Amino acid sequence: MRNLFILFCLCLTGTAACQITDPKATEFYEPVPPKVKPGATLGDPPADAIVLLGEGADLSEWKSAKSDGNAEWTKEGNAIVVKPGSGDIMTRRKFGDMQLHVEWRSPSEPDKEGQGRGNSGIFLQNRYEVQVLESEGSDTYTNGQAGSIYKQSPPLVNALKPQGEWQSYDIIYDAPEFNKDGMLIRPGYVTVLMNGVVVQNHTEIKGTTEYIGLPRNIAHGDDVIKLQDHGNLVAYRNIWVREL
Repeated sequence: MRNLFILFCLCLTGTAACQITDPKATEFYEPVPPKVKPGATLGDPPADAIVLLGEGADLSEWKSAKSDGNAEWTKEGNAIVVKPGSGDIMTRRKFGDMQLHVEWRSPSEPDKEGQGRGNSGIFLQNRYEVQVLESEGSDTYTNGQAGSIYKQSPPLVNALKPQGEWQSYDIIYDAPEFNKDGMLIRPGYVTVLMNGVVVQNHTEIKGTTEYIGLPRNIAHGDDVIKLQDHGNLVAYRNIWVREL
């Protein structure tokens, strides 16, 4: 690969003839991509994933964001359900760039509307929310419906399954970068697939996803993944992450 890079540089500077006739001149054999065994079925964690919530709804990878103690959400089979009033939960580990898979299910709340219906959220690095909401058949602002980057970017399409079915998010996240003085030098970007459909396509994150006011960019490094307690009985299962 280094030789190919040198060849490109020489061509750009005009110090080498750029009429390449040998196909081997543009081939390289290193580095060799490592082999990763994929999950048995789509959505299963690959071999190099960190399983954050798997069989038996083991909460050992999570803690309470309120008390810093053990996560207090309710276990139901292989899922966990928000325990209203117990507060958000967050991972014990911190992450930067990542591939994140999350499955969630909204409760039946026909008496509720808008942001009061099946509301939760997935916070990347504790700051940037991918919205979880039962937004089928209930009006709300489009940059706050399911699949949005909260209060910043509405989803490209609504790919929700009917209420009560399990939904999936596959999130590719490029963390923002700050210089030594705390200045943002490269914004974060996120791609989100909802049930296999792209709803955010390399979307620039403007900063923190604020309920009131404008986004802020305060320097940080790797940080936790957080799940929100918004008072609704939203369930989560099969959460895993790959560090990129």
